[in-house]
Amino acid sequence: MVLLLAFLPLRGQIGPLEYPLQVLVLSAFLWWASRDVISFKTTHLVASIAIGAATFFLWIAPDLMVPGWRAHWLFSNAYVGQPGSTVAPEWRGDYLVLISRTLKATVLVAIIEELFWRNWMMRWLIKPDFLSVPLGTYGAQAFWIVAAMFAIEHGSYWEVGLLTGIIWNTWMNKTKSMGDLIVVHGVTNFMLSLYTIFWGQWQYWS
Repeated sequence: MVLLLAFLPLRGQIGPLEYPLQVLVLSAFLWWASRDVISFKTTHLVASIAIGAATFFLWIAPDLMVPGWRAHWLFSNAYVGQPGSTVAPEWRGDYLVLISRTLKATVLVAIIEELFWRNWMMRWLIKPDFLSVPLGTYGAQAFWIVAAMFAIEHGSYWEVGLLTGIIWNTWMNKTKSMGDLIVVHGVTNFMLSLYTIFWGQWQYWS
């Protein structure tokens, strides 16, 4: 997660090779550091795919249903930022950028964020010796702190980020499966990526 965040200051600074570089570096680091703890085993595959798709529609619904929703001061201010894309207009027809950015969101971000938020933090907040806490253990404080921090992470989209955090935390408590959460997260991000590219909604690639 720290490595993922380390790329933020470089956004838009190194040209269209930024995204392929991120994919290569993040993939190599995950393989080196986390391959032994990443699990793609699912217990509710079909339901996880459905929840991922539903979350995608939840994410875009406010802006579709209420014109100007994202321009409201609650979602555009000095604290949460402004909705906008880090993908420069001249890069939006570059297939290498589009493919690598989609791959990053669908696979790498899904794995990294689930490792951080629901595999580690939800357990660590329950007990610092988090490895002794079974995956998917419910703790009210941990549940709501992670949901709130997940919301903050998503800036101008904090309200759908909060709802997403609640839904995905609940699904982790239900399935107790990292694989299912990777699927949920990956499906949502993949559908958002397709929506961004084919409908020109670049603000979702912030």
